[in-house]
Amino acid sequence: MFDPARADLVLGIVGIGAMGRGIAQIAATSGAEVRFVDARPGAAEEARAAIAAILDGLAAKGRMDRAAATAAAARLKPVAGLADLSDAHVVVEAIVEDLEAKRALFAELEKAVGPDCILATNTSSLAVAAIAAACARPGRVAGFHFFNPVPLMRIVEVIGGALTEPWVTDALTGLARRFGHRPVRAADLPGFLVNHAGRGLTTEALRLLHEGVAGVEDADRILREACGFRMGPFEFLDLTGLDVSLPVMETIYRQFYDEPRFRPSVLLGRRLAAGLLGRKSGRGFYTYRDGRPVAGAEPPAPVAAPRPVWIAAEEDGWRKALADLAMHAGWTVDAGAQAGPGSLCLVAPLGRDATETALEHGLDPRRTVAVDLLPGLAARRTLMTTPLTEPAWKDAAHALLAADGTPVTTIRDSHGFVAQRVLATIVNIACDMAQQRIATPDDIDAAVRLGLGYPQGPLAWGDALGPMRVLGILERILAGTGDPRYRPSPWLARRARLGVSLLTPEP
Repeated sequence: MFDPARADLVLGIVGIGAMGRGIAQIAATSGAEVRFVDARPGAAEEARAAIAAILDGLAAKGRMDRAAATAAAARLKPVAGLADLSDAHVVVEAIVEDLEAKRALFAELEKAVGPDCILATNTSSLAVAAIAAACARPGRVAGFHFFNPVPLMRIVEVIGGALTEPWVTDALTGLARRFGHRPVRAADLPGFLVNHAGRGLTTEALRLLHEGVAGVEDADRILREACGFRMGPFEFLDLTGLDVSLPVMETIYRQFYDEPRFRPSVLLGRRLAAGLLGRKSGRGFYTYRDGRPVAGAEPPAPVAAPRPVWIAAEEDGWRKALADLAMHAGWTVDAGAQAGPGSLCLVAPLGRDATETALEHGLDPRRTVAVDLLPGLAARRTLMTTPLTEPAWKDAAHALLAADGTPVTTIRDSHGFVAQRVLATIVNIACDMAQQRIATPDDIDAAVRLGLGYPQGPLAWGDALGPMRVLGILERILAGTGDPRYRPSPWLARRARLGVSLLTPEP
């Protein structure tokens, strides 16, 4: 049986581009002999020199022991062809993302290596089972999907195909740990784990943009500052490039037979046709100068004289938070059962829009403004108007919410604001991944934290927000829009109603 800790491990790599080089670096650093081959003449030797230079640089900066760097560089072995991998214990394929090219390579690899050699593919989107079908022994083929840059992105998906034997995924899981990476096991389904879980942020943000709820910069500011994402969804789309992001979105959507949760936006196709690719083209959702996005300055907060504020909130704690904020700003709280004729009507709904909330409480929609309390009031605050909210009342709400210097964004009416919609969508997709047994709850959260850089794993985030809150948001958006993309996952609904963690696996 294969032992991933063996001292004499020989790892083969076919395709020595950015991904192949990264895998070679971490494998050599772990003590393995790394033999690599590439179809382009001279590429393997170029890769060896480049990786050796990186190791030397790490040693020079004190981030790696000099002797260890020298030894790792000595374990890098460019070879001429597949025949030189005959005694390899594992071979990792990292060539172009083309099914027929990979199938042809695996058929050749099987002839070149020994009978117990594991054949792993670094594919990010192709079915492992389809690649393995080219082999006489598909049981030893599995997915081993790293993320770029490999040495820094310490996460790897281990994917078993329909015929992959358990010892193969066990071996690759151990090998990932030897490399210093966190292995997560994923089912052989579209998007595997990270790309599947990542559908919520960008697709829902695009939906908000398409509906005219919030502009690009406003959505990015809300999700970055109020929710803690490292970058907003439109910044992220520009970074990856629309020519990369759109095909992935369309592939996952189609491969799941047009699952509404993954529905792409028509906006991306139009922008791609116009050549607005993102940073690489100098213009995407943002315009770039010297590689940096040019963002418009936020206008200053309006000034408004204090006036009475009537408050209705989804939760008692939310009402108190708004009342405290008003009193600290020197505004009075209208404590009447109905809003007085001169009072600003401030509401804090969950999953509802400002219009529905105003009508529910019998409020004048011209004086009604909603505020999102789900992400709290500590960072950026989000206001939402009804279609009839008058500018003077909108400005009064903005002035109140910005009185302590906290930035405020105003959006148009929407069931669930920006943060509520995006966070609920992210949590719901992760719940359905757990429901489908695509991965364990712990692996889902680890993959999203490490692979996407989210501030929390989606299931832990759902627990922090409150599963019943998340369920309520989705149910109300679904009722208000009729769009099945918001139907709650059974995993979420059952655990919310039972009062248990979303990370609770089934026996």
